[in-house]
Parts: sequence; structure tokens; C-alpha cells
Amino acid sequence: MKRSELNIGKIKFGNHLPFVLIGGINVLESESLADECALFYKEVCKKLKVPFIFKASYDKANRSSYNSFRGPGLDKGLKILDKIKNKHNIPIITDVHSPEEAKEAAKVCDLIQLPAFLARQTDLIKSMAETGKIINIKKPQFTSPDQVKNIINKFENFGNNKLLICERGSCFGYDNLVVDMLGFGVIKKTCNNIPLVFDVTHSLQCRNSNALISGGRSSQVFELARAGIATGIAGIFLESHPDPDKALCDGPSALKLCLLEQFISDLQKIDNIIKNDIFSK
Repeated sequence: MKRSELNIGKIKFGNHLPFVLIGGINVLESESLADECALFYKEVCKKLKVPFIFKASYDKANRSSYNSFRGPGLDKGLKILDKIKNKHNIPIITDVHSPEEAKEAAKVCDLIQLPAFLARQTDLIKSMAETGKIINIKKPQFTSPDQVKNIINKFENFGNNKLLICERGSCFGYDNLVVDMLGFGVIKKTCNNIPLVFDVTHSLQCRNSNALISGGRSSQVFELARAGIATGIAGIFLESHPDPDKALCDGPSALKLCLLEQFISDLQKIDNIIKNDIFSK
């Protein structure tokens, strides 16, 4: 299988290269919290020499309940992300939900993200492709690994092949997600070894007893991430929070921020072993 690489500045994505961390918070709760988390991520990643891209959403538009916290919105949210980007000199990614948003987000962000629930929206894909930015494609929960190539083909037909695929689990019955590790290899094989990222925290989502709020299995974040990184992938997507119990969105799936260094260090060890073994042959 040929090796595929994607560069953003000095950061290189490749399934054969040391993993990149796309990490941050689920949603912009406040500018101060986003700034605190971005700095913490940056310092830990600098210490461990792991390439890092900061992620936060300005709007959580794909929610089950009308009462769910959504964030500050496009204009205010992009201003916050722009401040963080320039203050800490780190690349930024956020998710977009409409063709108009894609154009505005691309003015600030280094990468933009296609949400899983919107991955069949051709007009959105066209607008995102035309920005010329690197696109992080969240694989829909309802899409099989061998169908991912259809999303890739759409972007390429609109002139953009700067693509990442981000696995985030598949629906298994009602209100449960399962990660198919064998599917990682299928995606790489059918999509020309496209850089593959594993969204470990969203893969931990499950419905809790309150049908309007997403539950999660954050206690299993280490074991699931270890299993994913062992398949030989380009990156890990992670959401963290200083106090997940008080997070305004998806706290039950988030890693506690104070555990970040241990989390990354564990994955680094596995990543080094796997890639030295597989790609040195």
C-alpha cells in the first residue's frame, strides 16, 4: 500500500508517521476556558514532542434536544478561535454546518471539519472543497468503511484532495456505538491509504437514562485509544475538559484534562512500536 502524506505547515499527517493530536474542547463555553485548555494542550504536546492542532466548536448544531448548549455562535466563536490561534501560535480546526459557514471559518481556521451527520450534504462538501483548506471528514455512524470512498470522491470531484478521514464509531442497535478496528484497514485500502484519524472521545458516546442528553464511557478512553493507535493511524482526535462533570456538552465522554500527559505518553509508546515494526519492513 502506497504511503500518503498531508502537510500543514511543519505538521505531517501519514499513517506511517508519528501520530498528530487534534485535541481540544467540545464547545466554546467561554474564552477563558478555551485559552486555558489550549495552553495546557500546547505545553504537554511540546514536552512530549507531539504535533498538535487545537479543536473547539463555535456551534453544536447537531444536537438531540432544543435545550442543549450550542456555544457562542459563528461570529463570536471565530473571534475567540482567532485570538487563541495567534496568541499561542497553534493551528486551529472547527466544524462547519452550512456552505456559508465554511467560507467564514476558512478565513480563520487552518483545517475545517465536516460533521458526521452532514457528510452526504453535497452543497456543503462543494463549499468546503472550494476553500482549499485541509478537510477533516467525520465518518458517519451509519456509513460502512468501504462506503467512505464515496465522500472522498465528492471532495476530489470538487477539486480538493487535502483530506483526512476521522473514524468515530458505528451505530450498533439503538443508542450505542462500536468501533470496528478491522474497518480502519478497509478505509485505508479503499481510500488510497488516506491519513486516518481516530476520534476516541465521540466513539465513547452512548445514550443515558435521560434521552435528551448524551451519556458516555470516559472511563474506557485509555483502552479504546490504545486499541486504535495500535492499528497504525495518522492521528488521534480527543476532547478534554478540566471538570467533565461540569462540561456544558458531552462531558461523559471527555478525558479529564489533568490526565492528558499520561494519555499521550501511553499512545506514543504504542505508536512508536507499531510504526517501527510495520514500516521498517
